[in-house]
Amino acid sequence: MAAVAIPLMLVLPALWNGYPLLQYDTGGYLARWYEGYLVPSRSTVFGLYLHFGQGSRFWINLGIQALATLWILQLALRVFGLLRPWRLMAISLALTLTTALPWLASTLLTDILTGLSVLALFILVVHGRQISGVEKCSLFAFTAFAASTHSATLAVLLGLCCAGWIARPFLRGRIAVSGLLQGSLTLVAGAAMLLSANLALSGQLAWTPGGYGVAFGRMLQDGIVKRYLDDHCPQQQLKLCPYRNALPATADRFLWGSSVFDDLGRFKGLNDEMGLIVRRSLVEYPLRQAEAAIVATAQQLVLVGTGEGTNGLIGHTYGIMERYLPAQLKSMRAAYQQHRDIDFDAINRLHVPVALASMLAVVAIFAIAVWRRRLDDLTLLAATVTLALLGNAFVCGVISGPHDRYGARLAWVASLVALIALVRHFTRGDEAETSLPP
Repeated sequence: MAAVAIPLMLVLPALWNGYPLLQYDTGGYLARWYEGYLVPSRSTVFGLYLHFGQGSRFWINLGIQALATLWILQLALRVFGLLRPWRLMAISLALTLTTALPWLASTLLTDILTGLSVLALFILVVHGRQISGVEKCSLFAFTAFAASTHSATLAVLLGLCCAGWIARPFLRGRIAVSGLLQGSLTLVAGAAMLLSANLALSGQLAWTPGGYGVAFGRMLQDGIVKRYLDDHCPQQQLKLCPYRNALPATADRFLWGSSVFDDLGRFKGLNDEMGLIVRRSLVEYPLRQAEAAIVATAQQLVLVGTGEGTNGLIGHTYGIMERYLPAQLKSMRAAYQQHRDIDFDAINRLHVPVALASMLAVVAIFAIAVWRRRLDDLTLLAATVTLALLGNAFVCGVISGPHDRYGARLAWVASLVALIALVRHFTRGDEAETSLPP
């Protein structure tokens, strides 16, 4: 019953919608198979994954996402000695009702893979001895796939692996070298997967482009680009100089709205100039950059609302589907999402407080364990998720600029940790704690 009910709960938003939920970025991934060239921030690997499921109107993709979530949730409970069908059902129901998890699982986007890959990496590295060889191989492949679908996910996982190698000598054997090596190799495999897909689809052995454009947008939003143009336009002939007093206020309006960015050729026409401004701004305004980075990271930590990019103007995705999947237009246009905005404000009255409280609870679990010099598997999980939250906030906030979407894709993992801690508290757990010497 749990194996049937939980995946259905996870895709309830899509079932209610009548079609998998679309997002502003979905079209860019979907078009990779058809267009055969690389575009900024759109992984060809995830594009191939979407292409694989398009014959089923993408329900296969949602099925994979829901089953992967069920699999990793039950693995997490199992390695903590807490797996019982009713517990799995209760925790899944709580996550479905109070977090963004079902909305992530119901959307054709990479975000569901971020939180799942953090859990998968933790299980592979810390609890590799408690799972079978088949499960190890499956976790390895899943984590590599997730890392290949988004550079931010790869960066977060890389940060966790680096932290694991640094902390290992102080953890008294709680993390095996073999586990850390396997976890680290997943990132190598993910990078190889992405490069291979890029070569196969575009003929270029290259990384997914777009880093300068995204970083430029964040600096524009922080006022750094305006400062640079004001300081240098009298001496440098830059394309943006005539527009420096009319630049949009936000990165989203500059990059994805109708702005001067379109008039000057978008990424193809402005990439070199944006790269120049980004590099020189880092050198010329280090204190302002550092201040902006701290502020962006702090803002990203508290932006955890569900549904960003799902409502409103997602015309690019609609245009891609009209161009390449005309047979699905009737189903897509009949979906609830395409007729009226989903009321995420009402949903977030619950989701946001739960997410913020869960994040605070995870940090508290970790801090109390450090204070009491207690080292157990729950402490390691809380430490992993705390670092993942901080790393995700830094990578996304500093490079792309703070967005609710980036926070929501990891906040539900904090809620899972809080629920595991509650269950452990009331059941007293099945694993004795290991204390560090004073």
